Amino acid sequence: MADSTFDIVSKVDPMEIDNALNQAHKEVAQRYDFKNVGASIEMSGEKVLMKANTEERVKAILEVFESKLIKRGISLRSLDAGEPFASGKEYRIEASMKAGIDQENAKKINKIIRDEGPKGVKSQIQGDELRVSSKSRDDLQSTMALLKGKDLDVALQFVNFR
Repeated sequence: MADSTFDIVSKVDPMEIDNALNQAHKEVAQRYDFKNVGASIEMSGEKVLMKANTEERVKAILEVFESKLIKRGISLRSLDAGEPFASGKEYRIEASMKAGIDQENAKKINKIIRDEGPKGVKSQIQGDELRVSSKSRDDLQSTMALLKGKDLDVALQFVNFR
């Protein structure tokens, strides 16, 4: 019998990000506390740019965007938001979405599977994802549960379960 496998990836649906961004844009345009403060949120290239005339307001815009991401089922671990910085008379925050598992986190996940996972489960790094294989499907499911319980720096999804 062939080994059962699944892949560990870290991806975010760009349409969901776009939807969350549009919802946040609507809320920023309509809310009373954002009137006449130059508040805006927009996509510029790969980054999300938030602007307002005070540091507190720009942080509030970030909170609105984070709440919309959560409602759309996107983990905040995928959001890489910078600190507010002054740019002329306004404050800005640049945020980007993380995609893929970097080598450092892939090695951490590999080590967790090797040390704490069931015996007979093997994992290998393939670019920005990991392939996990075992003869037992139950071992693979317990490996998924183990990784879900860990506090890692990346949002993980489990795909191609065969």
